[in-house]
Amino acid sequence: MLRVTFLGTGGSLPTPDRNPSAIMINREGELLLFDCGEGTQQQMMRAKTGMKALTSIFITHFHADHILGIPGLIQTMSFHGRTEPLKIYGPHHVHEFTRILSSLGYYKLKFEVEAIDLEPGDVIKRDGYSIHVVKTEHSIPSLGYAVIEDERPGRFDRHKAIELGASPGPLFSKLHKGESVEVNGKVIDSKDVVGEGRPGRKIVYTGDTRPCESILHLSKNADLLIHEATLTREQQDWAIESMHSTAEEAATLAKKANVSKLILTHFSSRYSDDTRPILDEAKEIFENAIIAEELMDLEISLKK
Repeated sequence: MLRVTFLGTGGSLPTPDRNPSAIMINREGELLLFDCGEGTQQQMMRAKTGMKALTSIFITHFHADHILGIPGLIQTMSFHGRTEPLKIYGPHHVHEFTRILSSLGYYKLKFEVEAIDLEPGDVIKRDGYSIHVVKTEHSIPSLGYAVIEDERPGRFDRHKAIELGASPGPLFSKLHKGESVEVNGKVIDSKDVVGEGRPGRKIVYTGDTRPCESILHLSKNADLLIHEATLTREQQDWAIESMHSTAEEAATLAKKANVSKLILTHFSSRYSDDTRPILDEAKEIFENAIIAEELMDLEISLKK
């Protein structure tokens, strides 16, 4: 399972219908939170994502609309009896940020909060997947992330294996794992019955950024690109000045990167009543673009 839940899809200013930035990824039951704007824990409750399985929070940058939900979230988890450590990753100063938020409210946490500074180019290895980190272009130091699953074994040719003398059961399992087996004195190599490896799934989250080469490279052939689209082309000058992206720019990058799906998020409050101009602008360039909605769930399927 690889599921994305959008907990906050608004821009710098929350609106009655959109919370500040927060995206939850559930991979095989492990929860990864990317940014944590004000009100994120309530959105988690509404979406029924749970909190116990949250292992890590990844901060893109230290603007308030991306971090103000963290103090309340960690205190709630402590009240609920959490004892497992929580990792918070982010740009430089994440250690100082974590020290301060852990002391807010004069409440002693019942679990450890571990801060990890990240640099562009870092790769965090996990069981079955990794998280890749790139520099993005915003008004303060900022990072983008990609969750990339490990390559899967190729397709197993059952009939070919039987023809070569292997029988179903443990021999099939070993061959599919890449091991060679011996049958009646004859060695059967895994590559004789297993096809080329197949890529795992890839999700890219930009945070706040101008379109940039690092995100373009990271997004190549991604299953899902979550790209900010704060404004439309009518506000191009303001997008450049404030170091944000337009819907047109996000869609152009998605097309160049050959992504399967583009989800637009982080909308300016000027579109609080109507995001159609953003979607229409993006679809002129990249048809498989959709608008992120609050509490929207999206399951990412394995490619065949």
